[in-house]
Amino acid sequence: MPPFATPPISPLSITFDGQTGTMSPEGPVLTRRMSDLAGLFADTAAWEAAVADGDPVVYQVASSPVPEAEGELPQSITTILPGTVAGEFHMTKGHQHPNPQGEIYLGLSGTGGLLLFDGERPQWIDMAPGVIGYIPPGWAHRSVNTGDEPYRFLAVYPGNAGHDYGWVLANGMGHRVYRGEGATPRFEPFTATP
Repeated sequence: MPPFATPPISPLSITFDGQTGTMSPEGPVLTRRMSDLAGLFADTAAWEAAVADGDPVVYQVASSPVPEAEGELPQSITTILPGTVAGEFHMTKGHQHPNPQGEIYLGLSGTGGLLLFDGERPQWIDMAPGVIGYIPPGWAHRSVNTGDEPYRFLAVYPGNAGHDYGWVLANGMGHRVYRGEGATPRFEPFTATP
């Protein structure tokens, strides 16, 4: 990491491009392939077939150099590529913050949604360019691309919130999101994968 990414960092200007999903200066970039999403799609056989058919990239997270440390507000741009697995839309892994804190997502390009789950109630927020989705403390969250082009959003979150991906694997997200009629997604109650 560059020296300015070590806490405490100095004030800096960050430029982001919502159409390409890049940041400057850039920090780490995380790429998630279909094989990284084991146990998330309802149709395991269709997921295995997608992995065997080239293991495509599902999404990428480009972060700024602001560190994930207490008192900092890191930013990232996530790009979810369009597609489905047996009709279930491409999605992020989803996570809950072990140190419960709020977070905001700002839609940059494409269309998608923010699926939230507090362990009892699933909630859905339609996302598009210019829409801010607010994630309250304690809600697990996952982003979903519901369109036919890349869906990008900017996330800003407390640096010490942490990311618990295992909670989502164990508890699900309350609903699964499928391609519906027209541009409207279809929701089905979550059932664990076999």
